Amino acid sequence: MKVLEEVESSINGKLTVVKDLAWGVHVIANGLTQSGGIAKQIWVKPFRKVARDGLRVENCLILGLGAGGIVPLIKKRWPGAKITGVEIDSVMVELGRKYFDLSDVEIEIEDAYKFVRRTTRNPQQYNLILIDTYLGDKYPKHLESKNYLHSVRSVLARRGIVVFNRLYYDDKRSQAMKFLKKLEKIFPKVEAVYPVANVMFICSSL
Repeated sequence: MKVLEEVESSINGKLTVVKDLAWGVHVIANGLTQSGGIAKQIWVKPFRKVARDGLRVENCLILGLGAGGIVPLIKKRWPGAKITGVEIDSVMVELGRKYFDLSDVEIEIEDAYKFVRRTTRNPQQYNLILIDTYLGDKYPKHLESKNYLHSVRSVLARRGIVVFNRLYYDDKRSQAMKFLKKLEKIFPKVEAVYPVANVMFICSSL
């Protein structure tokens, strides 16, 4: 493993960019990979499921862009999609511009809750919304609220899909299952996919 860069963030603390033979380039914060590496690979399985369902993706929204490690996967799977990334940590975004392919991605430095609430006032319909809003291993409470989840659904296209990433080990399992109960009250259809130590909730608008 080779350390490429270390920087301090007021939001995520110390961010370390590393490169190794197993996972390539990835960004670590608080001992967890935040972008690239395993954090990128966990999206392969849900993306395959979304593609099998025949969803046509024209506009993709990423809430919790991080350094944008999943952007290449989106571009490969849906090459014509317009991608908007929302990330609260500007330092993380700068690392993304340096080490990952963020070309043609419209980036907003903003809290996901504020972005979604603002977007509901000026509706823009997204076919695919990907949500990975962890700070380290903590999931912000305001991003679990019913108001926020209803707002997310309101900016989803009539035939669209939202994918939530949740950690799924130790006490994170019960937290994820409580979150699932909230999602089932808001979205007509919710399916769970289990990659590695995570659970991905795939929520459909129809």
